[in-house]
Amino acid sequence: MIPSSRTSATASARVISRAVRRSNRIRLPATTSHIVFTSTQHVPSQSKNRVSPFGVRGFAAASVPARFLGHKPHFDKILVANRGEIACRVIRTAKRLGIRTVAVYSEIDADSLHVKMADEAFCIGPAQSAESYLRIDKIIEVCHRSGAQNANFAEQLDKEGIAFIGPPASAITNAGVPCVPGYHGTNQDPQHLLYEAEKLGFPVLIKAVHGGGGKGMRTVRSASAFLEALESAQREAFKGFGNTAVLVEKFIERPRHVEVQVFADTTGNTVSLWERDCSVQRRNQKIIEEAPAPGLSSELRADLGVKAVAAAKAVNYVGAGTVEFIFDKDTDRFYFMEMNTRLQVEHPVTEMITGLDLVEWQLEVAAGNPLPLTQSQIPMVGHAFEARIYAEKPRNDFLPDSGCLLHVSTPIPTHIFAPPVAAISAAPAVRIEQGFSPGAQIGVFYDPMIAKLVVHGTDRAEALRALRVALEEYQVVGVSTNIAFLRALAGHPAFVAGEVETGFIPKYRDELLPPLAEPSAELLAQAALFLVLRDQPTSTHTATPWTRLAARRFGGDVHTRTISFETETGTTVSMKISRPPTGGLFDIVVQSMNATPGSATTAVEFRGVSASLTGPTSLSATLADAVTRATVVPQAHGAAGTERLHIFSGAHATTVLRRAPAWAEELSADAHSPARGALRAPMPSLVVEVRVAVGERVEKGQAVVVLESMKTETVLRAPGDGVVKAIGCAKSEMVEEGRVLVDIEENSEA
Repeated sequence: MIPSSRTSATASARVISRAVRRSNRIRLPATTSHIVFTSTQHVPSQSKNRVSPFGVRGFAAASVPARFLGHKPHFDKILVANRGEIACRVIRTAKRLGIRTVAVYSEIDADSLHVKMADEAFCIGPAQSAESYLRIDKIIEVCHRSGAQNANFAEQLDKEGIAFIGPPASAITNAGVPCVPGYHGTNQDPQHLLYEAEKLGFPVLIKAVHGGGGKGMRTVRSASAFLEALESAQREAFKGFGNTAVLVEKFIERPRHVEVQVFADTTGNTVSLWERDCSVQRRNQKIIEEAPAPGLSSELRADLGVKAVAAAKAVNYVGAGTVEFIFDKDTDRFYFMEMNTRLQVEHPVTEMITGLDLVEWQLEVAAGNPLPLTQSQIPMVGHAFEARIYAEKPRNDFLPDSGCLLHVSTPIPTHIFAPPVAAISAAPAVRIEQGFSPGAQIGVFYDPMIAKLVVHGTDRAEALRALRVALEEYQVVGVSTNIAFLRALAGHPAFVAGEVETGFIPKYRDELLPPLAEPSAELLAQAALFLVLRDQPTSTHTATPWTRLAARRFGGDVHTRTISFETETGTTVSMKISRPPTGGLFDIVVQSMNATPGSATTAVEFRGVSASLTGPTSLSATLADAVTRATVVPQAHGAAGTERLHIFSGAHATTVLRRAPAWAEELSADAHSPARGALRAPMPSLVVEVRVAVGERVEKGQAVVVLESMKTETVLRAPGDGVVKAIGCAKSEMVEEGRVLVDIEENSEA
């Protein structure tokens, strides 16, 4: 099995519409994932920016289809109750259509991009989702609005006199019943759930009923591990979605995740907009999606579309939805898994192969209009990929990271929206859906996704090449990211061949995350040149012997500087950069000190190197007769004077550490090495639970501390048998990355 992405206020927005007159209110059709309200109906003639759906779809005014007669206008104003890239995505379409937007935000999101893009914005509480984005009363307070997408949400809006633009309560309640064998009942007693799991046979999958994005989900392979996994999944689900209900399903070992985008209106029209493959995942969450799904026959594709439409019609569904299927590669059978009652994160790949704006479709259906196209009119052109850029550490089990985005440089987008099919050119298309700009803070309270990189090509091979090139051009400094991992994934032979499955990453982990390689001498030389040029004193005064004295050496006519770097593998590299004091060309010697004591060192020399800074972080240099350009971003680290240098040059990137002098490091707290049994916080986190006490004896692998960061729980376990010597944290405390949480004195007799 694979993760569902069911509903939550922070994982997907909701849409509601304020009635023009409560006495004459009607329930608007379901559309999606965003909260929308209107104080007045939008009058087309009053908006200079309003785009007619007929013009967008290429219909002439004289040949408007009969179903468009009496076309209802869009809303005048919508409220988007979400954050990050999806909120920005909705706001962009609304602006294109001349619709005013209102954002809501938590205190920590006050400077977020979606707040800046919206016409109006209102703070709804502190950073914790349970006190802001999930507070129904606060959403309603801003515009008689609500929080989580569930049946109670729609019903409460109805009582408040607000029409819900989202699935009807009946659809939300009934649409997500999967056909994979499992227990989907209401008895949530832990022992009963364990009983049901044992009936199914391990391994099983615990899934939060109201979850999404892999949150509240655990794979359990034995009865002994079930109750602890259940407790963790329920705790994570409650914090993310405000509900602890779970279901238990049989875990399918080798599945593919294939989903079909559907749309339905209030007049009985329901269509399929083709399928997407979302199989490649980590931590039960998708990281790369594509459309159409590779390797499906035209007959199977058509059958999936028919079944998806039938599923939507069976529950009288209205709006945007996703019907999800599991394909068991061991039995070659498809199972209906669930129906997600919203527009999902990966919807841009569908837009790219159809040339449509699905957010605009949501607004059309919400206004009571029929679908803009019939099934036979929906195109499928080329192939598209979406790669999710996350703040995370792939080499540390993809744990989320947090911090300030010091530097962000993206590929140049060719489009903001999907180009119409008729306008698709031979050149690949690139879109970037991002919710953060340079200087933004990636915190610990929400999902760590920074952006979505979307590409389109004439076929899968061209789209994949475009994705690899775009990933090479993507630069982020300030947090660890999965960009290098995505590059490796997009270039893996099995992925290139379309051999995808949900176990792809575990299956090829060693190839996708090989041992770190030493950076090239060219990259190291670029880093050293950047430091020398940056630190070189400059003056606007007339040159004199005194102003040139700093670069003068009385024992000779060459200024030599030695710089030491520590690479990501721990290797120390010595750099000697020589240059005449009056300026000119550099001579560089790169000498790597091998980790093995007494072993030989390797030296690489570059002679007659010209170099200059073309910007604060931009370097141009000629190395080995080749013109090179690099971006070098410095980042303060630890002791005063210590800094990391992030070097990007062409398709290559690395990070080196330039340490402060020894005396400065001795004054820094970073100089104190942890005890062997010390457990440190792997990231900024909230302490959920401390399961040990001072003096308690523990066994290797025993759960010691439970942390939460970015809606994901992490359990720290004892590295060996021993006795708890000290505890450096408490329940509900926020701890910084690197803090010693528990010190365990290992004991050979334990």
